[in-house]
Amino acid sequence: MTEEAAGLPGTIVALLPRRLFRVALESQPGGGAVVAHATDSVRRNFIRLIEGDRVLVKLSPYDVTKGRIVGKITE
Repeated sequence: MTEEAAGLPGTIVALLPRRLFRVALESQPGGGAVVAHATDSVRRNFIRLIEGDRVLVKLSPYDVTKGRIVGKITE
């Protein structure tokens, strides 16, 4: 993949089995939820993800209900 898509901001609403997260996207009205997993770079850098954390999510171009958490938003 040569092009890098910008991540969409969202909030982790639930922790699911098999290291999956349910994320409510802020850009969709009503907070459309997607199921996402953390990328290897997030895991390797020991970034802890808990409910309520704001994260950046890249959606799959094939299935928009699935995505990858590419980073944590710190303010």
